[in-house]
Amino acid sequence: MASVESSPSSEIPLSIRVNSRRSNNTVHPFEITLNQTKTTTNEYREVKKHYKKWFPWLIPLFVIANVIVFVITMYVNDCPKNSVSCIAGFLHRFSFQPFKENPLLGPSSLTLQKMGALDVNKVIQRHQRWRLITCMWLHGGVFHLLSNMLGILVIGIRLEQEFGFVLVGLLFVISGFGGSLISALFIQLNISVGALFGLLGGMLSELITNWSIYDNKVAALFILVVIIVINLAVGILPHMDNFAHIGGFLTGFLLGFVFFIRPQFGWVNQQYAPVEYSPSQSQTKPKFKKYQCILWLLSLIILIVGLSVCLVALLRGVDANDHCSKWSCHTQPAYCLSNQLGNQLNITCSSNGKSSVYYIQDPTNSKIQQLCTQLCA
Repeated sequence: MASVESSPSSEIPLSIRVNSRRSNNTVHPFEITLNQTKTTTNEYREVKKHYKKWFPWLIPLFVIANVIVFVITMYVNDCPKNSVSCIAGFLHRFSFQPFKENPLLGPSSLTLQKMGALDVNKVIQRHQRWRLITCMWLHGGVFHLLSNMLGILVIGIRLEQEFGFVLVGLLFVISGFGGSLISALFIQLNISVGALFGLLGGMLSELITNWSIYDNKVAALFILVVIIVINLAVGILPHMDNFAHIGGFLTGFLLGFVFFIRPQFGWVNQQYAPVEYSPSQSQTKPKFKKYQCILWLLSLIILIVGLSVCLVALLRGVDANDHCSKWSCHTQPAYCLSNQLGNQLNITCSSNGKSSVYYIQDPTNSKIQQLCTQLCA
């Protein structure tokens, strides 16, 4: 938002206020006064161009793509054909798996696996590396989809308006890949899907590196913390894991320091000040503050080294659970009783007593074990 006070003379005094809003809270309010100098209309246009807002189209496109993928997943799932009972049966083949199997109102674990969910065994043994990316576009159910899409719209659109679709798109994909790597190193038996925490991490680091230009710093930080806590709580539900959340968050956090760095206002002031009012060489302000440059360099190094080490470790079959010394982070093996009657497979988890019926013709031992793992999770 910019305002110009006109004057009868050919020179126009410039007072610019730029506001970036999220909800009803002002997030990036600041005012630039060019030393109470006078400038020309062309100079005013240059300053305004410096704070140009991008039109957000990539994030809405991501949301549409995720919804379409979820609809396709439910079509492939075809609950009435593969389960004894379904939720919302009036939806026919788009109905949901029984609540005891998937409380998120979504497909079965087998369907998610077919659609590209992260399965460490397939990534390592069958060289299906693409699962590290495809799992980002899958969701465990309606609740998972709604919470993720709401977060992406609230956070992603604001970031895309400020920094453009290229940087936000790269952040989304790279942080999702980082989350998949961490998840694959720790979650060896279960599948996992979904990606959001990269945007949360990027927004937090953007808040830190551009701290001086925020007005309501505490309010912005509080909102972020609340969103993070809620999504971590959702991470305990089936088909989701907080290792992926933490990995995506850390990757996005580091990328935010690299992608979302802003020049300080003193430097911007100097760029558009008339020549006669330009400061001397000794008074010239640097484009970025020292702490911004330090965070940029450290984050880039840690990011490159971290992703490289995790990728090499995964491809070598390293199980990060073997290095848990102070707590037990290993997924306990699941034991089940199974009974096959024709194409009807009955599975009962020994640890929690849950049981479920699946319609599978001649299931393999690996499929039965995977269903058992999901049932006992």
